[in-house]
Amino acid sequence: EVQLQASGGGLVQPGGSLRLSCAASGFAFSTAAMSWVRQVPGKGVERIAVINVDGRTGYLDSVKGRFIISRDNAKNTLFLQMNSLKPEDTGVYYCERVSEGTRGQGTQVTVSS
Repeated sequence: EVQLQASGGGLVQPGGSLRLSCAASGFAFSTAAMSWVRQVPGKGVERIAVINVDGRTGYLDSVKGRFIISRDNAKNTLFLQMNSLKPEDTGVYYCERVSEGTRGQGTQVTVSS
């Protein structure tokens, strides 16, 4: 059974940082392209960062230069370092196995003063 469990969300002030983690199991993590997506009320779901098997990354323009996606294949874990957070980054964040579109339980990120 594929499981993706995101964690690390919380309440942070504008300009602050958070590091999200996603523990993956039930599939060959090291051979899977992975991404982070977020669901924002009224805006639907958007893919904000992706990392390929070879480590190449891509970002949504609105997070480029502020967010960093990375992976630890030895620990089957995906990360998202989020810096210079803005109120518009508020949402539920999910990690996703790109090929299957599988998303696990998300983690809430709230950016507010």
